[in-house]
Amino acid sequence: MRKIVIAATVALSALSLAACSQQTQDATDAAASSAADDLSDMASDAADKAGQLGADASDAANDAADAAKDAGADAADAVGDTADAAAKAAADAEAAMDEGTEEKPKAQ
Repeated sequence: MRKIVIAATVALSALSLAACSQQTQDATDAAASSAADDLSDMASDAADKAGQLGADASDAANDAADAAKDAGADAADAVGDTADAAAKAAADAEAAMDEGTEEKPKAQ
């Protein structure tokens, strides 16, 4: 009888441990799953932000290229205007020199 009571107690203890182990394992699985979901969400957010940064950088590069193109066109216009002004000044100077060198009638 004594052996039956000891065996029953051991069996009951084993079932208790098994139940605790299952509960602990379930809790551990739930925590690991939650951590994996959180990590997945953070990785997805990081990827989205990296994608947005890439798009922003691309937009900034396009804006800079457009600004450089506009600045080049403005510089070319300014050079053309300066060349036109220099040509007109040279023509005016030549005309003034021609007026000064015209033969004047000699007084008799």
